[in-house]
Amino acid sequence: MQTSPFFFSKYGRSWSKLNKTTVNSAHARYLKKAKKENWIVRLMQFAIFIGFFAFWEISSRTEMIDPLLFSSPSRIFSLFITKMADGSLLVNTGITLFETILGFILGTLFGTVLAALFWWSPLFSKVMDPYLVILNAMPKVALGPILIVALGPNMGSIIAMGILISVIITTIVVYTAFRNVDPNYLKVIQSFGGTKKQCFFEVILPACFPTIVSSLKVNVGLSWVGVIVGEFLVSKQGLGYMIIYGFQVFNFTLVLLSLVMIAFLATIMYQLVEQIEKKLIRSR
Repeated sequence: MQTSPFFFSKYGRSWSKLNKTTVNSAHARYLKKAKKENWIVRLMQFAIFIGFFAFWEISSRTEMIDPLLFSSPSRIFSLFITKMADGSLLVNTGITLFETILGFILGTLFGTVLAALFWWSPLFSKVMDPYLVILNAMPKVALGPILIVALGPNMGSIIAMGILISVIITTIVVYTAFRNVDPNYLKVIQSFGGTKKQCFFEVILPACFPTIVSSLKVNVGLSWVGVIVGEFLVSKQGLGYMIIYGFQVFNFTLVLLSLVMIAFLATIMYQLVEQIEKKLIRSR
């Protein structure tokens, strides 16, 4: 017995519609569940945030902790309003933010360029590899005084400190990513007569964009560390200077205000980098 084409056409369309409806329904349930889970995560994060500061405030007022050393959120907020009113907080924050962003960008850029040089010249990579390991193991903060003597006690030495602390780890991470790109991609380009330059810009660099962006996340924290340490040593302005000055005059509320500002700004920078990473992954 033969089945007519009409049968397949009619019931085939019905099955296709049913299958499509099932998939759409499952997708809608998944999106709803993901949205609900996201709201739960946000609420829990907000609750922890509020709970931490509430506990801090109560502990300070009841003297469970030393209010002189640990201050309290209310005192920090009061000092924040005062410093905003006289403009000193904006000036100091602006200086540190500028130094950090510049060190962050240049550290990532120089690290990526060095990684590209290592990939381009295997001989250069073999020669420099032990020195790269030594520089990575060395505490870069210890080089701060040398930078200050070499560059002078100015903003340049502070930015250099931010670059130095992030450039080595960026070089290592990005170079490792360059080496781990699937060699079959390179063989395809080379089989069509592609040059080494074309292999790098058409295969290696695009394949490693996610790794480069991920290294930006690490560099956010490293750049802040480098700049703050540099300001500890030479600066007369900036959040690092405010921390040192607060210790000197025993004003720990000023110290904690500076730390809160650093945490806030570093979080914003991290979130911006994360958004860039998500857009890059989505576009790829």
